Amino acid sequence: MSESLVIVGNGMAAAKLVEHLSARALGRYAIAVIGEEPALAYNRVLLSSVLAEEVAQSDIELRPKRWWRDRGVTVLYGQAATAIDCDIRRVRLASGATIPFTKLVFATGSRPIVLPIEGRSLNGVMTFRDLRDVAVLKSAGRCNAVVIGGGLLGLEAAYGLARSGASVTIVHLMDRLMERQLDAQAADMLKNAVEMKGIEVLLNAQTARLSGTAKVERVELADGRVIPADIVVMATGITPNIALARTAGVAINRGIVVDDGMQTGIPDIYAIGECAEHDGRCVGLVEPAYEQAAVLADRLTGGAACYRGSITATNLKVSGVNVFSAGDFIGGGDTETVLLRDPELGIYRKLVIRNERLVGAILFGDTTDALWYLDLIRTGLPTHKFRSDLVFGRALAVGNVTAQPDSLDLAA
Repeated sequence: MSESLVIVGNGMAAAKLVEHLSARALGRYAIAVIGEEPALAYNRVLLSSVLAEEVAQSDIELRPKRWWRDRGVTVLYGQAATAIDCDIRRVRLASGATIPFTKLVFATGSRPIVLPIEGRSLNGVMTFRDLRDVAVLKSAGRCNAVVIGGGLLGLEAAYGLARSGASVTIVHLMDRLMERQLDAQAADMLKNAVEMKGIEVLLNAQTARLSGTAKVERVELADGRVIPADIVVMATGITPNIALARTAGVAINRGIVVDDGMQTGIPDIYAIGECAEHDGRCVGLVEPAYEQAAVLADRLTGGAACYRGSITATNLKVSGVNVFSAGDFIGGGDTETVLLRDPELGIYRKLVIRNERLVGAILFGDTTDALWYLDLIRTGLPTHKFRSDLVFGRALAVGNVTAQPDSLDLAA
């Protein structure tokens, strides 16, 4: 008799967990996936590409209906879960129906942060997080759009809006774009690239209030500047979606607290992805969610895998520009920095080395060697034998080192 496993959340983490479980022990669990959005799991990273009409909405679907059906998975999308009763092991849906479970996984992701400022409830003020937001922004057409926030999400929204014909202004509180992923030089190059696409960028700009009559018409900054706006997109960050978890009585700090096996303090109740907090950290990136899904799949099939945290990395095309960053790319007194910059070609590389090992990297423009650098950071492979060629990429480093009799295996 299959155990009943309910996964609440129908996003990328949930899909990866089902993929691993199906490969390891097909049929061991009777799996039900509950998703609030009225669509099958899709690649959220590509939302801006859908908005920009670079890819079709159907192209970002992670798996077709048949894939889920062939694995015996019941997918309830467009169904919001409202409460979890761990005593009787049931999930209550907004429809009033309840679903029994033996084991349950929270994969509820995150919610966009809405700034607590005057005017935030005006029509035309929105976030950029799902396909419904894309549909609204697409319908706006040619308009004055203001994006509040110059991080990854804000830049994606701005790029998509600009490609769809809007006149876009980014308002960012900090002194540089993507300050969590880039240093000052790379951020300055990114700003120039974004502005070359016709997007205005305002840094060190604090939004004071939004104003208008029937709908939003203006964004007012703290320094007195006023920006006309038909649409305002708040993209100032995300926060773990923990509302449902509170009804279950699991421990919550910023996110749902889990151990190395992704289990909460209640047996057989787990959490993965952006909603989970491991060792005091919540990570809002895809790769850590996939790593957590792999660990949990191992645990659910009798293994003893442990999640030890992730080396966070960003490898995306931001506003049409390839950008990669990973590890400790700032460095300190105990590190060395290697720089390569070609403004004419729009290329920038920064490598941070500690004790002959690569610990951080930033690539801008050319990210061909991103995965190789990430592997060096994760494995801690000594770099002294190819140190002089390291900044020029894998091909040169591997070619020069493997030509030596005592070469290291860099081509693996």
